[in-house]
Amino acid sequence: MEPEAKEAEETTFESEMFVNTVSDKQEVKSEEAILQPWQVFQEPTMELQRMNITGKEDGNKTVEVKEDEEGTETKNEMDNKVTEGMKCVENLSNMPTDANDSSSNPTNEPISSNSHTSPPENKESDIEDCRKLTKTPSFGKTVRFKEIEAVEERDSSVDNLFPDFETEEWSTTSFEKMFLANDWKDITDDRLLRKKVLQASPENALTPAWGQEVTLKMQGVLEDRTVVEKDCKLVFVIGEGDVNQALEECTISMKQGEIALLLADSQYTYGHLGREPDIPAWAPLLYQPELLDFREKLEPLSLPIPDRIRIGNQKRERGNFYFQREEYGMAAQAYCMALDMLTTHTNDSQRCASEEEDEEVNDYRVKCLNNLAAAQLKLGQVDEALHTSRDVLFLDPQNVKALFRKGKLLSDKGEYEEAMETLKKALKLEPSTKVRGVTISPEHI
Repeated sequence: MEPEAKEAEETTFESEMFVNTVSDKQEVKSEEAILQPWQVFQEPTMELQRMNITGKEDGNKTVEVKEDEEGTETKNEMDNKVTEGMKCVENLSNMPTDANDSSSNPTNEPISSNSHTSPPENKESDIEDCRKLTKTPSFGKTVRFKEIEAVEERDSSVDNLFPDFETEEWSTTSFEKMFLANDWKDITDDRLLRKKVLQASPENALTPAWGQEVTLKMQGVLEDRTVVEKDCKLVFVIGEGDVNQALEECTISMKQGEIALLLADSQYTYGHLGREPDIPAWAPLLYQPELLDFREKLEPLSLPIPDRIRIGNQKRERGNFYFQREEYGMAAQAYCMALDMLTTHTNDSQRCASEEEDEEVNDYRVKCLNNLAAAQLKLGQVDEALHTSRDVLFLDPQNVKALFRKGKLLSDKGEYEEAMETLKKALKLEPSTKVRGVTISPEHI
């Protein structure tokens, strides 16, 4: 839900029981002493900025050039220096900082600094237009969490995965017209998920079933035909929430080798939240899928350890995606499936991993368990969250997050003695951390 990228860190949820430490505040203060790139050139370039942006020169600060035999030559040399200086200022103004890299702003909107210092103010009315960046169309994350690729002026004919099926419906027909068309087949009774076959499968072709692993080639567009999803080989298990409901429902209605158009209302795709930054809220989508292959789902214990780690992390990231959308039931389901995959045992309960692989799998299990406990709390499953927190501590006895969560839950249940022991251990590991929401009477301390 893939090009190489930094490994996803464990999601921080709003249900955590502690806040930023004092050391964090000290780090923020220390940032004030760090000069920003624009500060180094502040004084020598202020005049150049005003001259270039406002077109006004300071009458008290003029450059006097002696009129002699080399006068014209000297003037040209100074003009070149001014031009080079303005290029330097322009490059500095467009330079991304460590805190706000251009890659972290996929919408290509103006970037505001998080620093406590600010550059010298010019006339905002004169320079506001100069600092605006132009938005460009971009590819968003696919259902397998590929990174965003910013692209300018894409030619849809070049990017089309199905050049032989460049139909009018795919290119120009309005979605409203297709929702009402009689030559489309309804997949659901509400007529909000519809399909039109472009290439029929062979007569003896089979249809996949719920719980099987399928492979699709697909692309998806908005009504303005902006491509927002594309994958030449998308692999997922039907019913496990790896993709949106529209693709799952369509797949079980297709036969191997079939190519179709799929028109999906937003309630079957990304709903009222959309998907930042490329899919707006309530946006219907038009897909073009081809069912390449399907087979029975492989058992995790039959897979090599690297494949288990890869698939387990995809499930975990999908859980994070659902958690951020406040779909906590789907998030919990994804975390549980990730935990089923993240194991180093074989069918005969023997370990088959090296020491490094075993440590890596345990680290990912700790992340999944902590996130699962947070989702269970959101669902009001207090006992399950407590049990999951204890599972974390079995793998990592000094996991501060699990210790605080366990102590908080024990306190809420009235088990103050064990709660205090747990919280004291957590505070010993993180002395500056504050516990939020834990209420224990003095007589229990």
